[in-house]
Amino acid sequence: MSQSNAKRRKVEHRQSAVKVKQEVCDENDSDGDNDPCSAIRKSRSLIARSINEFNFNKKRVRVLSDESEVCEDCKSIIYWITRDARVEDNWSMLYAQRLSLKFNVPLYVCFCLVPKFLNATKRQYNFLLKGLQEVERDCHNLNIPFRLLIGEASQVLPLFAKQHDAGAIVTDFSPLRIKRDWIENLKVKLHKNIPICQVDAHNIVPCWVASPKLEYGARTIRKKIHDKLAEFLTHFPPVIRSPFECEIKSNNWDAALKSLQIDDETVDDVKWAVPGTEAGIRMLISFCNERLKDYASKRNNPNYNCLSNLSPWFHFGHLSVQRAILEVKKYSNKYKESVDAFIEEAIIRRELAENFCYYNDKYDSLEGAWDWAKITLKAHEKDKRPYIFSKEQLEKAQTLDPLWNAAQRQMLREGKMHGFLRMYWAKKILEWTKSPEEALEIAIFLNDKYNLDGRDPNGYVGCMWSICGVHDQGWAERPIFGKIRYMNYEGCKRKFDVSEFENKYKP
Repeated sequence: MSQSNAKRRKVEHRQSAVKVKQEVCDENDSDGDNDPCSAIRKSRSLIARSINEFNFNKKRVRVLSDESEVCEDCKSIIYWITRDARVEDNWSMLYAQRLSLKFNVPLYVCFCLVPKFLNATKRQYNFLLKGLQEVERDCHNLNIPFRLLIGEASQVLPLFAKQHDAGAIVTDFSPLRIKRDWIENLKVKLHKNIPICQVDAHNIVPCWVASPKLEYGARTIRKKIHDKLAEFLTHFPPVIRSPFECEIKSNNWDAALKSLQIDDETVDDVKWAVPGTEAGIRMLISFCNERLKDYASKRNNPNYNCLSNLSPWFHFGHLSVQRAILEVKKYSNKYKESVDAFIEEAIIRRELAENFCYYNDKYDSLEGAWDWAKITLKAHEKDKRPYIFSKEQLEKAQTLDPLWNAAQRQMLREGKMHGFLRMYWAKKILEWTKSPEEALEIAIFLNDKYNLDGRDPNGYVGCMWSICGVHDQGWAERPIFGKIRYMNYEGCKRKFDVSEFENKYKP
């Protein structure tokens, strides 16, 4: 091919790519008449036919092992899911398929199910497992084996990798200590010539790229993230059908359930939240069509149904935050203030929480608070409390505050508490317990036990913000709270009709 022809082809390809991206970005409410999952599936195919034709940003990936090269004689690539339990819109899955196609070997997807996980109950485990059954179905439809392995990764993954002569293990990212420990334990047991590659498929800007250090608050990380969104907030290519022959078989889900060691079997499933990517996409589309318009003005009023309600799907990785932002941004012209507010919460505040947990190992302890907060809380630790309630009383919503009790009942029944009330709820626990340490322990315990989105950086930081002033500033000093921001019942009455909310969640 002549140089001029090659140059012309490059220009045509560039123009075509721009046109395709513009078509995707220009999708509007006309898609609402169609199945939302089909519309999103179509948008992926317009971006690229496969990951091989997509300009994958390698800054999303880092090698965690001493070995960094994939053996060219390997027989498979493994994607080990720890957090992002979905097939599409998943940079970890896409990178694993990229390696699979590059080395001409099958891709195996696996999840290592542990019997206990941070106070998780039947409610959370069922949501997780039903979502994983959808992952199994989607993988099998693409001729990709999915294996549910019972046990911690260090116990079961080395043998699985050996049996399939794996050339690399790709995994997703979580800043939580327990999941980082899983990786460190695996590195000890795994054959040294198998590299472990980590891809941040949860954050839009990879956590280690957004900032190299612990950030003080939203104001210090906001510009850093916004400056990188043009590079990382891209559309997704599709995961394609695997061209390699391999055994496709179903997992024993009954055995998986029997392997669990759940301390409290009384925490039941909720009806409003259906697990899986398809249900997550439908909730996202309903948010865009029905609730987004009021998000900016009414999201702090618990009596209005204008929240996205997406946190369970975000937490379990059934829905990509990046996909949610791409869909919400289509409404920028109609609901600019609401779109901007959602971006602030879903990107800046959420990725700030990831930053806190990643760079602060004591993210769930008073020791992890800023010095000014530790000093002021210590100074007021012995202040007389108006009431003292036990963990059991708090758990059963047996306080003298009808609004607090209603918020607790919402969490007990629905597995989710309104965002504004989460702040009030946690601050009252500080006021009604013997010490800040006890308050934080109880708040995290209840949040993790009942909320579908518990055991999450957002949850830990929410409790730390409310009780320990993390990502906040000092306020006027008062008993018990010191300089920690104060909230009370009268203040809530000025913001919304508290009696309406209390009546909704009666005993």
